[in-house]
Amino acid sequence: MDEAAIAFLEKNHQAAMTTLKRDGTPHSVRIGVAMVDGKIWSSSTLDRGRTKHLRRDPRSTLFVFDSGYAYLGLECRVTILDGPDVPDQSVRMFEVMQREMPGYTPGTLNWYGKQTTIDEFKKLMVDEGRIIYEFDVQKFYGLYTGVPTR
Repeated sequence: MDEAAIAFLEKNHQAAMTTLKRDGTPHSVRIGVAMVDGKIWSSSTLDRGRTKHLRRDPRSTLFVFDSGYAYLGLECRVTILDGPDVPDQSVRMFEVMQREMPGYTPGTLNWYGKQTTIDEFKKLMVDEGRIIYEFDVQKFYGLYTGVPTR
């Protein structure tokens, strides 16, 4: 990706993610994304439909958007991170997503509208069976610099 695309991703965390069902039908959901150490991550759980789709076919398209008309389309291959590091990885990802939000307090994270300590947050990640999607961008395009790209 170019520098403008990376800068757009660092500022914008709202996205739609499309995976493919077994019969090839697209399945789209709204998600949050974050750039963590130069990689695009999103959180999910082991039992979500999109996780099942990705285990069968790792292709996914992301549509990242801002509050206006700028957007970035990303054709990706997804790796599911589901090991013992996921609670710590989740902390890193949600800190990136939440640090610009009003009321953010270092050392805590919000989860479903409730402020939690980092240790409480990690336990919630384990209890919910949380995983991380890591997106490997194959192609990108959009209107993220004021000029359409292909």
